[in-house]
Amino acid sequence: MKLKMKLRTFLLAAACLGNAAHAQPVANPDAAVQRAAAAQKQPLLDTLRELVSIETGSGDIEGLTQATELIATKLRALGATVNFIEPTEAKTYRMADTPARIGRMVRGTFKGAGTKRILLIAHVDTVYLKGALARQPFRIDGNKAYGLGISDDKQGIAVILHTVAMLKQLNFSGYGTLTVLVNADEEISSPGSRVELADAGAAHDAVLSFEATRVGSDKVSLATSGVGAVEIKVEGRASHAGGAPERGINALYELSHQILQMRDLSEPQLGLTLNWTISQAGTSRNVIPAHASAQADVRVLRVADYDRIEAAVRERGKKQLLPDAKVTVNFERRRPPLEANDANRKLAAQALAIYAEIGRKLVVDDQPEGGGTDAAFAQLKTKAPVVERFGLQGFGAHSADDEWVLLDSIEPRLYLAARVIMDVARGKGL
Repeated sequence: MKLKMKLRTFLLAAACLGNAAHAQPVANPDAAVQRAAAAQKQPLLDTLRELVSIETGSGDIEGLTQATELIATKLRALGATVNFIEPTEAKTYRMADTPARIGRMVRGTFKGAGTKRILLIAHVDTVYLKGALARQPFRIDGNKAYGLGISDDKQGIAVILHTVAMLKQLNFSGYGTLTVLVNADEEISSPGSRVELADAGAAHDAVLSFEATRVGSDKVSLATSGVGAVEIKVEGRASHAGGAPERGINALYELSHQILQMRDLSEPQLGLTLNWTISQAGTSRNVIPAHASAQADVRVLRVADYDRIEAAVRERGKKQLLPDAKVTVNFERRRPPLEANDANRKLAAQALAIYAEIGRKLVVDDQPEGGGTDAAFAQLKTKAPVVERFGLQGFGAHSADDEWVLLDSIEPRLYLAARVIMDVARGKGL
């Protein structure tokens, strides 16, 4: 299977390169853009130092507020109209782990002389708990810059800010609208920002998402996995396990029945999987358990598959072993998949040709790797191209000890992002 996926990815990249080459020969690099990228390298590192030095766990409202204020200040300095977007309860998709309060979004809007509308997205929240910064402050060691959240996804914010700075330096305003949208709840499945991301995606002609690309695989992604979850809760009745078991309703028995009857819902050939991963029951060895619960991880490759798997789970849940038990089935659509399509393949082919201008080979990956990103929300309501991983080459996301980005990837990735924006503004790649 892995060999087939690698072959498919290779063939896609070859096809994209072939299409781009057929459309136009490999061009010489744009020297002015190269100079602008080189000029922004140190300022980008300075921005990274500022961002990484603010702790922004998804539940740290104080830190998130401070970081979004910093981003807003930088956007205003570049000439953007800036506003903060506070998540509202009406637009929040609450899941089991959604906190009571969610960090705000920051949006910067640049008006140009053209017609094309381009959206750049990244997120500022991290998985780290407050106090973790002391164990891994920002530092540079050789060709690497280290820090908590530096790869996931503070580099993405820095690349966006300094790509915009490049465009300003180049006096380029050929777009109609260039929008920067940074949210603060990606690591908890974007409960408060998903509606805004979907609406913003629908309002633009192209979306570039700035999650990091991987070290050793200089790529952009056209597909990511959809992530869902199932939770089953069973309420029974407690009783003495030795003296009067017949008076109880064994929640563990019912939960076990539910898990076993849902063990065959995966369809791996379609990338649809449901795997039970957590279960809890009982309080004491000699008590019939009155409560039991279990959770399952769900992955899909197509938005349409959510409807099918959710319907199957709910239908199976109606078939009880113990009729007097109360069974509750919750299904969470934590994140939709980003699906490869003709639109994002075309934009990726343009990006591949641009990267070739500076002698770099861009890998175009149309296979999901198991994780999900906000690019998928941006694609939900649009047929415009949405392409992921325009960020730096990074490593160690969610690692408290070893998260870093490659300094050598800064100039190439700035060049790529700026040139893609310029080409899209001119109608190329669409």
